[in-house]
Amino acid sequence: MQIVGNGFLARNLREAFGDRFPGVTAFAAGVSSTSVTDPVQLDREAEALYDALRQCRAAGSALLYFSTASFAMYGTTEAPATEDGPLYPPSTYGRHKLALEACVRAGGGPHLVLRLAHVVGPYQRPHQLLPAIVKQVCTGTVTVHRGAHRDLLDVRDLVVAIDGLLSADVRDIVVNVASGRPWPVEDIIDGVAKRLGTAPDRTYRARPVSRTEVSLRRLRELVPGFGADADGPGYLDMLLDRYVDRQLSAATH
Repeated sequence: MQIVGNGFLARNLREAFGDRFPGVTAFAAGVSSTSVTDPVQLDREAEALYDALRQCRAAGSALLYFSTASFAMYGTTEAPATEDGPLYPPSTYGRHKLALEACVRAGGGPHLVLRLAHVVGPYQRPHQLLPAIVKQVCTGTVTVHRGAHRDLLDVRDLVVAIDGLLSADVRDIVVNVASGRPWPVEDIIDGVAKRLGTAPDRTYRARPVSRTEVSLRRLRELVPGFGADADGPGYLDMLLDRYVDRQLSAATH
């Protein structure tokens, strides 16, 4: 697998796949925060993607593009959101990702678009969800947006999904990859605080409820058995047990 990028996803993909799937280029060089609105950063991602698409077309390789299955793309959902829409992204980031998905489809070559939940694992950057929560808990004060939920996905489960999709030669389709269970952010904060043995002060901000649940039907049809326990009550505890100490160590070094 050829990998464009050097960040969180790129490093995990290199470790997981190495020389496997030589006919695939994974574009893992995009903007990594759903709050980004800076046109310079968004344009940089677009230009890098255009270059990758041209190279893939010339080489006859498939492009693997990572989009978002977050609130930024789907908004608050009344039923699990499917990949086929309709779509009305409520944020600049979501509209940007949807536009780049269209560029990938129009690029003239084989491709696979994965819309990802909030992926958790080693090598995360400080601004990403779990590292940011760990840092706030350590400072003793956490900002809480009432009604906010986040679907967390272990990067190891993402690797399983990618492996299954590429092994089955799935192409030219959009697939949601998530745990399927949005967690209240307050539950995530509670879990982090418990593991760090602290009780941070909380500053609450009132916002409309943001709870995005996505459909995993397509993914589970293509990768049978994916995430059998991911939407269960123990998944959050498993993630926090595995990664909170790692994020704490990264934040203090």
